[in-house]
Order: sequence, then structure tokens, then C-alpha cells
Amino acid sequence: MTVSLPFVFVLAVVAWVAVKALHIRPWLVVVLVLLGFYLQGTFLGPAIDSGTRTGVDVVNETGK
Repeated sequence: MTVSLPFVFVLAVVAWVAVKALHIRPWLVVVLVLLGFYLQGTFLGPAIDSGTRTGVDVVNETGK
């Protein structure tokens, strides 16, 4: 079964859980998200993309 969720929705849920359960400050969540997007534009971007796609394939079991 494949579930399609927008990345922004998943990111919002993770951020909400981090703020409520882990007591992380909301400004820190914003900073981490921005740094993640900036990191994607560096030479590490393709490795991050490949690792993310592989993780999604493992979760969705599409590698069979």
C-alpha cells in the first residue's frame, strides 16, 4: 500500500510532535528546517536525496 502525503504535512506533524512532546522551542524547529533546505543546495544534496529515496522505498517496500 502506498500512501501519498505532501512533504510539508509530514514536516508539520514532526515539528508539532517535537514542540509538544520534546519541548523544543518553535524557533529552533524553524532554524533546523531552514538549515536542512540550505544543506540540500550543497554538494551533499544528491547524497541526501538518494538516501531519502532509498528510505522511502524501504518503508513502502517498492524495492521488491
